[in-house]
Amino acid sequence: MPRGAASEGVVLAPLLQVEDLRTYFFTSTGVVKAVDGVSFEVDAGEIVGIVGESGSGKSITALSILRLVPHPGRIVSGRILFGREGERGDVVEMSEAEVRELRGSDIAMIFQDPMKSLNPVTRVGYQVREAMAAHRRFTGRTALGRVVPMLEKVRIAAARERADDFQHQFSGGMRQRLMIAMGLSNEPSLLIADEPTVALDVTVQAQIIELLRDLSSELGTAIVLITHNLAVVASLCTRVIVMYAGRIVEEGRTREILKSPQHPYTWSLLRAIPRVDGPQPAQLTSIGGMPPDLGDLPSGCKFHPRCRFRVDRCRNEEPPLAALDAAHLARCWVPMDVALGRQEGDQG
Repeated sequence: MPRGAASEGVVLAPLLQVEDLRTYFFTSTGVVKAVDGVSFEVDAGEIVGIVGESGSGKSITALSILRLVPHPGRIVSGRILFGREGERGDVVEMSEAEVRELRGSDIAMIFQDPMKSLNPVTRVGYQVREAMAAHRRFTGRTALGRVVPMLEKVRIAAARERADDFQHQFSGGMRQRLMIAMGLSNEPSLLIADEPTVALDVTVQAQIIELLRDLSSELGTAIVLITHNLAVVASLCTRVIVMYAGRIVEEGRTREILKSPQHPYTWSLLRAIPRVDGPQPAQLTSIGGMPPDLGDLPSGCKFHPRCRFRVDRCRNEEPPLAALDAAHLARCWVPMDVALGRQEGDQG
């Protein structure tokens, strides 16, 4: 259900609420602010994309939701409320036992590389069954009886026979389907998919996208998709969050942001992608410079050293994440409507 939707006049609370999340890494050379003041919500059944370059903080945001931040990182402040009205509590304040109960049962995660997540010496059917038994939602004969149907649900042909195979006997796309089957085996309310289409060819990417969309619709599972691929977001997500330097710089409905991005970073990302459905620029445009060092961030707007539309204020004052309309937020002193209008005026 879209954010803010109501059923019979009753506004439903979000399934996930992330409030002012800050996850820092304390290294010998200083503090790396990987996630710095991130807030967003996800509704039940909604598919939300989080995009950005490597180092933008999107994967650490996902790991923070399940308290899987690697050493020497830790969540230093913020809240992560899960469940309607936050009835499951604040993940940040949960005990280790409570977090273990949450992982895999109510919130599941698909990691980037299935080769690292699957056991190479254990048959895949046993691994799917083990994922259910570990969380005690389905045990014994019930878990065993669900293995083949789960493999069929993720469209693995000859599922009964393939359950006895090992991971090296599967292609990259099939291994990713196995990870999705394991993630959904306990019927979680929320699935976090971290780059689920990375290193797959475009045909297999399309199959994985279609599979996730169908499973979300069929099971009512909310999905948070972590990716650098805006084409995947356009195909799958109803809403998109754009991150840069550990911060959200733009958020809104996917169609609106793809049509009219308001942060120069989002605008630049879109101009770097070849498109066949609209006016073509003279050439694809890369974003100059490099992402900032998260241990030594620039003053003011963190994107200003790479921004062609910056003004003096951008160098000294960091803009807030402000509402441009009811469902579109951007962190910028010079939104693209203003920047492009000013540019046209200068050319005139």
